[in-house]
Amino acid sequence: MAQIHPTALVDPAAQIHESVSIGAYSIIGPHVRIGAGTTVASHCVIEGRTTIGEDNRIFQFNSLGAQPQDKKYAGEPCELVIGDRNTIREFCTFNIGTAQDQSVTRVGHDNWLMAYVHLAHDCRVGDHTIFANSTQLAGHVQVGDWAILGGFTVVHQFCRLGAHSFTAMNSLLFADLPPFAMCQGQPAQVRSMNYEGMKRRGFSAAQIQAVKLMHKALYRQDLSLQAALEQIQAMPETDASIADVVDLMSSFLAQVSPNRGIIR
Repeated sequence: MAQIHPTALVDPAAQIHESVSIGAYSIIGPHVRIGAGTTVASHCVIEGRTTIGEDNRIFQFNSLGAQPQDKKYAGEPCELVIGDRNTIREFCTFNIGTAQDQSVTRVGHDNWLMAYVHLAHDCRVGDHTIFANSTQLAGHVQVGDWAILGGFTVVHQFCRLGAHSFTAMNSLLFADLPPFAMCQGQPAQVRSMNYEGMKRRGFSAAQIQAVKLMHKALYRQDLSLQAALEQIQAMPETDASIADVVDLMSSFLAQVSPNRGIIR
């Protein structure tokens, strides 16, 4: 049997793996599913159509799966889906999705989400990210793998943050942040690329040099976004080993909304 504290209120219809631990005064709704090895501390509310994977650590005072803060929401059967091995610290609020998007808010695997993080409806978070305290995402925001968001980062709705990107403390994002880019300010501006993070994750010297050239094309040559994209797409012609980082950047830039653009 799952280790459920006597004061916890767990709906009989909830699907709770026998190895799950649920702390005092937590409330688990009828449409909740929690996978093996996950621990839920005290005073948490997990409701809605929420699916939580395996080996997650959910600390006290979290609200997961509540209705979106969206006036258009009319009770549609939307979801919150959380993957495996995530750490969710105190006072986080993750809302379900809406019918205006894909009806799901999604968190991947191996993420570290510190206190007071807010994920609004329809956000999509990849794998291996770090969200420092009080990071706030508006609706429909996408965050790529290995991104790091500094404390009190605020992201406008529909923005995207590319893989391996980095935001400084108190950054305010109104546009897309390309992969590898490091930004700071209110509104945020790109200051450099995440070269140190690339070194730590095993990128080769050639790949790091390619990112330096991409930074130059995007931010130092006064090119239009389309001209910079064309220059970046041509880079693997001289070195096939950089194709992965070029493809990552190219695919991200090709999906940039002309109305929103990228952080410059």
